[in-house]
Amino acid sequence: MIPRVTDLNLSDLEREETHKLWVELVRDGLGRATSVPVLVARGAHKGPVVGITAAVHGNELNGIPVIHRLFRNLPPAELRGTVVAVPVVNVPGYLREQRLFSDEADLNRLFPGRANGNDSQVYAHRFVDRIVSKLDYLIDLHTASFGRVNSLYVRADMRHDITATMARLIGPQIIVHNEGTDGTLRSAADDLGIHSITVEVGDPQRFQRGLIRASRRGIQAVLDHLDMFEHEGNEDDGDDTVECARSYWIYTDTGGTLVVSPGVADRVEKGQTIATLTDIFGQVVREYTAPEDGVVVGKSTNPVAYSGARILHLGVEGTVAPG
Repeated sequence: MIPRVTDLNLSDLEREETHKLWVELVRDGLGRATSVPVLVARGAHKGPVVGITAAVHGNELNGIPVIHRLFRNLPPAELRGTVVAVPVVNVPGYLREQRLFSDEADLNRLFPGRANGNDSQVYAHRFVDRIVSKLDYLIDLHTASFGRVNSLYVRADMRHDITATMARLIGPQIIVHNEGTDGTLRSAADDLGIHSITVEVGDPQRFQRGLIRASRRGIQAVLDHLDMFEHEGNEDDGDDTVECARSYWIYTDTGGTLVVSPGVADRVEKGQTIATLTDIFGQVVREYTAPEDGVVVGKSTNPVAYSGARILHLGVEGTVAPG
C-alpha cells in the first residue's frame, strides 16, 4: 500500500531506501483527493535535495520515463543526499490527455499560485508549498506542445554560475538564456532560492527513446557534479551544444496551410526561406524568411495556420555575462 500524505516531510523517510508516496493537493466536487505521485531516493548520507518534475503540462510525457529510468539506476545506499521526483505534476491534465489543467488554465503560467485562489491557483500553490519548497535544486522536464516539435534544449538563467553549469551538464543540443520571470515552476523555484532549469525533451504525447536516454544521463551528470552519485558518464559531453543569448518565435501574419522547411537544431541564415503558406486552393500566399542568423530551437508541425500562428522558435547564438 503506497502511503498518502498531505505534505512531503523528508525527515520522516528512512535513509538508504526509495519511497513511493501520494501527496494530496486538492479535493474534487465529490470530496475525493487529487494527489501527485512522488518518488524519493533517500541517500545513506546527508547532502543536497534535488527535485525532478515532469508533465506540468498533461500531454508532455517524455519526462515520465526519464524519471523511471533514472530511479532504476539510483541505488539509495550509494547516494549522498536526496532525489525527489514527481512523474506527473498536472494530474487532471494528464488524465484528460491535455496540456491544460481541468479549469483550462496553463499551470506553468500560474506558479507560485494562490492559497485562496481558484482551482488551478490553489493546486499550483500547494504543489510549491508541499513539495517544491523542500528542494535545493530543480530540473523541470517539458516537451513541445501540440502541433510543435522541439530539439533537446535547456532554458536557464545563464547569468548565474550554478544554473549555467547545470544546463551545460545536461548535454543538450541547445541552451537558451531565459531569466524565467513568467509564472513558470522554474521562476517560482528561483524565487525560493532553489537553483532551477527547464529541460525540453522533444515532442508531446509520445516517448522518444534517444532523447529520454540523453536526458537521464544529463541528470545523472548533474548529480555527479553535486557529489551525490557516480554515474556511468554522459556520452554527450556538451561540446556540440549551441548556446543562445536570446530566442523568440516567428509568427504568420495571415492564415492558410503552413509548411516549415528547416528541422529542429538546424542552423539558418538571414534571408533564408523558412516556411511557405498556401491558401486552400494551393496558391502560395506568403514565404517567410529568417530575420537573422540563428538555430531552430523548435518549430510548428501543424499545417493548419491561423493569423498569428507559430512558425519556428529561433535561437540567436551568443553567451551571457555572469551577473
